[in-house]
Amino acid sequence: MQLKERLVRGVKATFAANVLDVIANALLVIVLARYLLTPEEYGLLYFALSVFGIASIAATLGLPSSAARYITEFNETDPPQVRHVIRTALWFLLALSLLVGVAVSLGSEWLAARLDEPPLAPLLGLAVAYILARTLNTYLTSVFQGLNRVTWSAVTNAVQAVGRVVFAVGFVLLGFGVVGALAGYIVGVFASAVVGGAILYWRFYRQYASEPREEGLVRRLLEYSVPLTATRSANVLDKQVDTILVGILLNATAVGYYTVAKQVAQVCTSPAGSLGFTISPAYGEQKAADRADRAARLYEQALEYVLLLYVPAVVGLVLVAEPMIRFVFGAEYLGAVPVLQVLSLFVLANAVTKITSNGLDFLGRARDRAIVKTTMAVANFVLNLLLIPALGVVGAAVATLITYSCYTFANVYIIGRELPIQFSTVTRTLAGVTGVSVFMGLSVYTLIPFITGIVSLLGVVLVGVAIWGIGVAGTGLLDVKRAVSLLT
Repeated sequence: MQLKERLVRGVKATFAANVLDVIANALLVIVLARYLLTPEEYGLLYFALSVFGIASIAATLGLPSSAARYITEFNETDPPQVRHVIRTALWFLLALSLLVGVAVSLGSEWLAARLDEPPLAPLLGLAVAYILARTLNTYLTSVFQGLNRVTWSAVTNAVQAVGRVVFAVGFVLLGFGVVGALAGYIVGVFASAVVGGAILYWRFYRQYASEPREEGLVRRLLEYSVPLTATRSANVLDKQVDTILVGILLNATAVGYYTVAKQVAQVCTSPAGSLGFTISPAYGEQKAADRADRAARLYEQALEYVLLLYVPAVVGLVLVAEPMIRFVFGAEYLGAVPVLQVLSLFVLANAVTKITSNGLDFLGRARDRAIVKTTMAVANFVLNLLLIPALGVVGAAVATLITYSCYTFANVYIIGRELPIQFSTVTRTLAGVTGVSVFMGLSVYTLIPFITGIVSLLGVVLVGVAIWGIGVAGTGLLDVKRAVSLLT
């Protein structure tokens, strides 16, 4: 399969799965936050998920990404070794996840008391099931990425998205409350692991010849996981520590506000995530084949598309944050409005990172990214400690925006040193789309007073999208025919 065809197919599949995930997540957030759980219960749910996220660092280390890197390499140089990479990584991950999960489950009451949230104890008691399920899901999606078959990663994630909604909502409706919601999450992730595991075994693992394992393979796999572990640890801490500190320094209701705003921001980066997940292995693949110029052009095009989509998205999100929170989640969540407005800028930084950071691992720059990410994670922790007491829940958003923006600039700088990227073209695109976005924003601003419900909110959003579309097409910033051909 040609590179372009494979990338387009992968982007389509990943984007379709992410669209499904966005819809499922939106339904779940709205149903749980607005109808089935109180802001405090919703906050407790995501407080527990944040604790699990940090515990998962020790359960996975950097092994999934290390396995993906060596699977990509051995597929080109020594295919029989792929079988050993898949099996070795799986056994290590199973042992680690069970060890960590059991420890958190057994210490659930002690940990809840230390976090000053005793109601967390029954949720933390489910740690072993959640961590095992999440580890398997992460492993499978990484392996499929390493095999350059992200279509199957998309299938695995799609099963998880649907299962999460069905089981979480179902268990809450059966009367199990917030514990039932968490149990539903776990069942949904396990379902995706079963489907993904079957696909991996029957379609890939069995196809590789069984030959002796290369000497030093386990050592290489573990050694490369070290910088990836640092990056993953910093990444998880950067994403979860703010939620935990909001819970510790404020309360579970504030966690609910922060979680709602952050989920909206993360949903917005789904298209960039699809593109980045698919295109990242190609950077390393093309450079390894002495085609660094081609890898650079791929990155430039991806960056231009991200800017065209997300600069106007930032403007629009700032303007419609208040009516969106009011009419989608309910007036009791209006405390999330200023948080979402700050995080709208985070959306742009996160989108650029999605197409950049993972690619650095495939370019062999995992150590550099680990150093930057760890520095930013520590800075984020310190800023949260300083800003949350001073600014409340908005302080956590400001800390996230500052540290993540620095991380994004560092990633772009590193990839610019690795590939011959021409930033002049990207700069012209940024200037042009900024102009279009300002005009779009002024138009949307005049319509905000007319928003009285969901229908009028959607109408205003569609007007903004139409103005953006006409602007980028009319100025030549976006080749409409090319964009449509890639998506159809």
